Amino acid sequence: MNHRSTLAARLRRLPAAAASARLEPVLLAVTAAALTAGGIAWLADSGRLADLFWGLGTLSAVVPAVGWVLSALRHGHAGVDLIAVLALGGTLAVHEYLAGALIALMLATGRTLEAAAQRRASHDLRALLEHTPRSARRRTDDGVATVPLAEVAVGDLLIVGPGEVVPVDGRVETNAAVLDESVLTGEALQVERARDEPVRSGVVNAGGAFELRATATEQDSTYAGIVRLARQAGAESAPVVRLADRYAAWFLPLSLAAAGLAWLISGSAVRAVAVLVVATPCPLLLAAPVAIVSGLSRASRLGVVIRDGGTLENLGRARTLLLDKTGTLTRGRPRVLDVTAAPDVKPAEVLRLAASLDQYSPHVLAHAIVDTARERGLTLPVPSHVTEEPGRGATGTIDGHHVSIGRLGPTDDRPTWAKAVDNRALLDGAAVAWLTVDGRLAGAVLLRDPLRHDAPRTLRHLRAAGINRLLMLTGDRAAPAHEVAAVLGLDDVRAELGPADKVAAVRAERERAVTVMVGDGVNDAPALAAADIGVAMGARGSTASSEAADIVLTTDRVDRLADAVTIAQRARRIAVQSALGGMLMSLAAMATAAVGLLPPAVGALLQEGIDVAVILNALRALRVDQAARSALTPAAEALIHRFAAEHDDLQDVLESVRDAADRLSDSPGPTALAAVEETHRLLTERLLPHEYAEEHQLYPALAPTLGGPEATATMSRAHTEIEHLSRRIATHLQLAHANGGLAPEQLDDLRSCLYGLNTVLRLHFTQEEENYFSLAP
Repeated sequence: MNHRSTLAARLRRLPAAAASARLEPVLLAVTAAALTAGGIAWLADSGRLADLFWGLGTLSAVVPAVGWVLSALRHGHAGVDLIAVLALGGTLAVHEYLAGALIALMLATGRTLEAAAQRRASHDLRALLEHTPRSARRRTDDGVATVPLAEVAVGDLLIVGPGEVVPVDGRVETNAAVLDESVLTGEALQVERARDEPVRSGVVNAGGAFELRATATEQDSTYAGIVRLARQAGAESAPVVRLADRYAAWFLPLSLAAAGLAWLISGSAVRAVAVLVVATPCPLLLAAPVAIVSGLSRASRLGVVIRDGGTLENLGRARTLLLDKTGTLTRGRPRVLDVTAAPDVKPAEVLRLAASLDQYSPHVLAHAIVDTARERGLTLPVPSHVTEEPGRGATGTIDGHHVSIGRLGPTDDRPTWAKAVDNRALLDGAAVAWLTVDGRLAGAVLLRDPLRHDAPRTLRHLRAAGINRLLMLTGDRAAPAHEVAAVLGLDDVRAELGPADKVAAVRAERERAVTVMVGDGVNDAPALAAADIGVAMGARGSTASSEAADIVLTTDRVDRLADAVTIAQRARRIAVQSALGGMLMSLAAMATAAVGLLPPAVGALLQEGIDVAVILNALRALRVDQAARSALTPAAEALIHRFAAEHDDLQDVLESVRDAADRLSDSPGPTALAAVEETHRLLTERLLPHEYAEEHQLYPALAPTLGGPEATATMSRAHTEIEHLSRRIATHLQLAHANGGLAPEQLDDLRSCLYGLNTVLRLHFTQEEENYFSLAP
């Protein structure tokens, strides 16, 4: 049976599982109604009717409980339900119907809580199957015909149209193909594959139609391998042994032995039933699930959907964390890093023209350029005569000028400033979109997928929570991967990995400790399934990764994972306290019942008292752990959002500072002096008021959350340095005006001031965004 039919068979089994899951809430309703009706009858002095209702409630739980026990025994283990079945049967045998009804309600409640948690997500990989192409367009001597994918043979010539998924592995037969490979590598930037270069199945054609020479059949192609990997990895993952079942492994035989000895020594079956009644493991049936489900509820309020209680328990024991890079540690989409202009052009004009032309382009880089221009409040005129060549860029007419944005050819002449842009792009791992106006190179926009603001804080919190090994697994190149790892302080980096390589790395780490894998793409789905706990970035990630995962982050914030780990550890700790405390009290009650001092009905009431105590303790998991996340006042949160928006708006000021320094290096004449004067105007009118407002509004508002004013002292020192460098630049301008221009002896210091200010500002902005702005949702 091939992978598609196997997966389809699994999907057909889902309705049966769903029907089974509906039993628990029905049982809960029946047992609750029976207990309530019996209580009303008892209050009305109708003891026989009360016993009838309670007996029916007990009977309603016996049948499904026996089925659950038999199912567990077939899988080789006896859980807490076996004690419940014995206690239910015993209460019926000795006519202790109230005790039976209470046990039935507790059993139904625990099972319902567990069933509700398990329905949060599905194990199937339906999205992977749906993404797989079913057919291909094959070119023959008779023309182009659509054929089933299974009929494609090695050597066939296929046509892949715009937006289509590459059906099988092959090589490009035409001049070039522009591809979106994010489904396999996770990288958002599109790539160009030249003639005879290999192309893997599953990637999307982001350019014009191209011809593909098949080098593999459907079964041997990359994407089919990903589906097989995900299915196999999920099947190999052992089910989690629940906390309650682990304790039941010794509590069950102990309870049976105590009941048997009481019967044997006393000759009274009532004593044995009394022992079983107080031995009913309600701390395991109900209190432990209450703590775990309370943890699930707390996590869901933060946008963390956890598959079931077993996953939450396992997360609390995790010690190794593996992370994908793109979309997990980085934002997953490129952003404008910098704008560089030719000597006689302003950076803002470069961005305005580039964004105007890119308004109607579907390219991911074009979207980033347009978004940045709109964030900065630039007015974008409507271009005319726009054409776009896949892999090269767009051209059009703006304000009467012929404008193009995109790539430069390898043989195109580059002025000195443009060569510096190439060098910087190489050093920063950035993509470059070149702007040409009337055939002349006018500027460049550098773009890069930036680090998430909340990533550094998240990893610090994870280490504090007990995660002692942090690794990155990425399909990206080694250089940018190691750069991100250095910033975050990761323990290891594995770059240029395919899906199979990620699965192998996950399996190797699982042998050492309980392992969590975090990812957001289809290429991560097999690794998520192979890990002890798979976490999917579900806000923008692929459906396949979400459905292969045990945990889905529904908000686009990776710091929620650190919160989830803290919640899981706290919920598990409370569950253990509730279970152990309740069982110790039950053991004392069992000893009392064994010597005949505790009849079954009184034992049931005593057991209820024990249950109330442990359940109240378990409900502590619902409370917010103040240590997990600093509480922000609404006013402080509003200030964070305000200053974060101002950071975006001030990016052109940072670019102006660097541009002025560059112009001083190229030609320290009137043009350079004008650039410095414009920079000083922007500093005085926009940047310094922003820094002053941060110092006197934002920092005091954050001080209570961060533990006092000392927490912002180093950032205040940066404000002082920014103001000092700005005054130094102003002094240079005064000297220049007095002397009729910049003197040679001024140039080195002025250039140092500008470059230094640019560096301090970028570092300061980054620190504020990571340490302060990431606090706000």
